[in-house]
Amino acid sequence: MQLRKAGALAALIASVAVAGTPALASAQLSEKEIRNTVAGKRIYLKVPLGGEFPLYYQANGKVSGSGDAVGLGRFMQPKDQGRWWVRGNRLCQKWQAWYDGKQFCFTLSKGDGDTLFWRRDDGMTGRARIGR
Repeated sequence: MQLRKAGALAALIASVAVAGTPALASAQLSEKEIRNTVAGKRIYLKVPLGGEFPLYYQANGKVSGSGDAVGLGRFMQPKDQGRWWVRGNRLCQKWQAWYDGKQFCFTLSKGDGDTLFWRRDDGMTGRARIGR
């Protein structure tokens, strides 16, 4: 049951993050730029129907996320933790439960202001906001 809920969460996040996302706005960020952009910061995934999905990329390589802000708690496991790292020019992460614990990597590019665009290694794309 827990795995099914995690899979449903992954599908929901993917579907809301991809809707209405333009192509990557500028050149991909380098390994150093990715580290400087996410380490110690909250990255807020845009949800087209309103709200943001926060992920906290700690400088020590841990990442945590919460779907409580967009009301996912009543449907499935709203919180998870995992780890993140940079491989080449890609941000990689692996969650304990979300996405059934499967590893994914992303290319990132900057938009205007604090906007960030991502493309996951399976072709999914989305938009985010860089926080503090």
